[in-house]
Amino acid sequence: MPTERVTKPKVLAFGPLALTDPAIVAEFESSFDIHYIQPTDRAGTVATVTKAAETEGPFYGALIGMKNGRYERFDGELFGPLLPSLKIVASVNAGYNEVDLEWFTKNKVYVTNTLNAVAEPTADMAIMLILNTLRDFSRYERKVRAGEWAGSPIFPPKDPHGLLLGIIGMGKIGKHVARKAQVFGMRIQYFNRHQIPAEEETKLNVKYASFEDLLKTSDVVCINCPLTDDTRGMVGEKEFAIMKDGVFLINTGRGAVVEEKALIQALSKGKVERAGFDVFDNEPNINPFFMVNDRCTVQPHMGSFTDVAWKNAYHECLANISALYLDGKPISPVNSFDLA
Repeated sequence: MPTERVTKPKVLAFGPLALTDPAIVAEFESSFDIHYIQPTDRAGTVATVTKAAETEGPFYGALIGMKNGRYERFDGELFGPLLPSLKIVASVNAGYNEVDLEWFTKNKVYVTNTLNAVAEPTADMAIMLILNTLRDFSRYERKVRAGEWAGSPIFPPKDPHGLLLGIIGMGKIGKHVARKAQVFGMRIQYFNRHQIPAEEETKLNVKYASFEDLLKTSDVVCINCPLTDDTRGMVGEKEFAIMKDGVFLINTGRGAVVEEKALIQALSKGKVERAGFDVFDNEPNINPFFMVNDRCTVQPHMGSFTDVAWKNAYHECLANISALYLDGKPISPVNSFDLA
């Protein structure tokens, strides 16, 4: 007697599931069929998704893989062809400012991010930038490569021990930064939308400060918060004016949290002694000022770019899709709506 064929829900994966554990992928594929596409630029990816929807659909979910900047923004133009079957879009990213949450929520499609995979490596990037800007490692390296030795007339750099680090954004990344920075003898204060519980403050050895007080008193300001309507441009000319003279600025959150013109002015006038960035406004089109300024350490938004982070990010995406299908709710949704 022939057995009835069970049709598994389909998931559209934007690119290969790089570095993932084959056993975890195999377990996922016992419940889902994965259809892979190779994203290109924006127009090409929109066309590819449309074709996949027509020839391979319907799709229950979609998975946004690494190297997705080429085809952002994640919106109705890109994902509209997958409606009405689409129920979830799982992203490897922690941030979601590139997502049109209003569109997804209106169409009752969950969007999920990665809660844990990228937090610690991004904190590692913040620590590297803190040490690099304080100790001026990059400039010394450039001088050595140019044939100059330690006798070059550079004013001695800063020692991190005893300095007050002000963390803006005390989520998972900020907490990792606080823990790691104390290894180097730094004192920690933080500002967050909501103050964390007192027992957690004690465990982390951190103190809460108002936004204004943090800016006024910190030797190093480290931005780790996501980009939202509330945080866009939250550090501008007024905020730089009340910072300490010669403050050090680190940004591993999002470029647009800082007003670029105000930042350039602060660096040009020496208000900001040195700065380190893993994120930029309008990236990858970086303002040339940061490329040539000897007091800026720049990175190509690679804070989460490690083998372990990639693997774990994909695993979190698969877990979110499975949780929605099996339990009715994803693990880390960034939007919500009434299912009725």
